[in-house]
Amino acid sequence: MSFLKNRTVIGVICIILSLVICFAVTPLFNQSISEKTEIVRVVKPVKLGEEITVDKVKTVEVGGYNLPDDVVKNLDTTIGKYASADLAVGDYIIASKIADEPAAENAYLYNLTGEKQAISVSVKAFANGLSGKLQSGDIVSIIAPDYKKQGATVIPAELQYVEVIAVTATNGYDANTGEPSEDDEKELPGTVTLLVTPEQSKVLAELEADGKLHISLVYRGDAANSAKFTEAQDAVLTELYPPMEKTSEEAASEPSSDGAQSESTESEVSDTAETPAESEVE
Repeated sequence: MSFLKNRTVIGVICIILSLVICFAVTPLFNQSISEKTEIVRVVKPVKLGEEITVDKVKTVEVGGYNLPDDVVKNLDTTIGKYASADLAVGDYIIASKIADEPAAENAYLYNLTGEKQAISVSVKAFANGLSGKLQSGDIVSIIAPDYKKQGATVIPAELQYVEVIAVTATNGYDANTGEPSEDDEKELPGTVTLLVTPEQSKVLAELEADGKLHISLVYRGDAANSAKFTEAQDAVLTELYPPMEKTSEEAASEPSSDGAQSESTESEVSDTAETPAESEVE
């Protein structure tokens, strides 16, 4: 009899538990699943370091169950921010995937104002790039062996003081842009990116095509002192390439236009002089 009583008690307990689950737990679970919330979703691909604009994201309503705690729900939170990871169409944005500033490895590209350009040159030999010791912010000179095939090794006047803005390893990642950690594997530089004017970029492109250039370090240190070197270089460039106020074509066209005006004035005077003469004859 005790055995049957135990089975009865167990059965009653099971029935009570099932009723609790059916009428208490299940409705609460269904309610949490059915709750809707708005989140920010990507509608156009966004690459690492790109700015998130209004046409690349939108707010959509989705089920709130099982969403990450840091999912972004406000559109204003994402507009104007930069992607810290590649975002594909349909991805929802979480706080860890956006940043106030572009990624450190290409932040320098967002500081270009249009007056100067970023151009990369190859480091074809280990010694050509200061044995991998170059860093962002260094002031360097570009040495050109057999410059313009004249047999002389010179530092072109356009490239006496040039600022390094990035040193990129052969794997495509920037090197020497910050403090290395003990776990980081040392990568040899493959290219050096320089901040130059259009005139300087043309000279660098010629040297890159010839495959002959050597980089020497001039200064590393305070930004204010580095600016003195670049200002001196800008002064040299102004002497080499003075700004033209008027082109030769414009200067040539001005005398011709003045001559045309004088001719038209003379013709008008002659016409007015002839008119009274005709009336007197009549």
